[in-house]
Amino acid sequence: MRVTSRDDGTWFTVRDDASRAACAVAIRAGRHDDVVTLASHHLGRRGLAYDVVGATAAGEEVWRPPTGWRAYERTVLLGAGPELWEAVSTSVLSWGVKTRSGFTVDPPLHGRPTRAGSRFWLVARLGPFRLREPVQVVETVSSDRRAALAYGTLDGHPVRGEEAFIAHREDDGTVRLTLRSLTRSGGGLWRVLFPAILVAQRLYRRRYLRALAPSTGALRRARG
Repeated sequence: MRVTSRDDGTWFTVRDDASRAACAVAIRAGRHDDVVTLASHHLGRRGLAYDVVGATAAGEEVWRPPTGWRAYERTVLLGAGPELWEAVSTSVLSWGVKTRSGFTVDPPLHGRPTRAGSRFWLVARLGPFRLREPVQVVETVSSDRRAALAYGTLDGHPVRGEEAFIAHREDDGTVRLTLRSLTRSGGGLWRVLFPAILVAQRLYRRRYLRALAPSTGALRRARG
């Protein structure tokens, strides 16, 4: 099957069983390089793997997690100042917490902010192996005081649930990062592996909370 952009007439070849919906979304957004990636992995055909969509409440100061879930919340101080806020808020909205913690985002955003409804593969490297996690962005927040990205798991993910990365700026210019997550085991084999997954989750959380710290140099490299 081939699809074409109405803007410039460029043709893109995709597999016969590719998702036409995913191709159309990528073309309308101008992400021509992402057409093959999105379509060939069938992200458009996967359902959300949980029912409390939006429960990380990325836009709210106070969080009241639903019962029956492994709920986690932690906030760390990143620093202060308008330049730091600009770098942190931009990074949060473009998957920077994930990419600076060892993940690859497919399709890549190249620093562009994502939007609610967008779907991605988050690729974790585990030694010689790669674990591909299908997710959907369920909420984004972008204001002069708050920047947040919340995503939920799609069918086939090792766990069920939602995670949010929330940057917030106080009146005195202080910048903080909050991590919230809701977790349950995935289905099938993933249920058996859930204890090991929880160990890996704790390790990655530590990375997330350090990912945007100015002392790591990651934000300076992103801005340079």
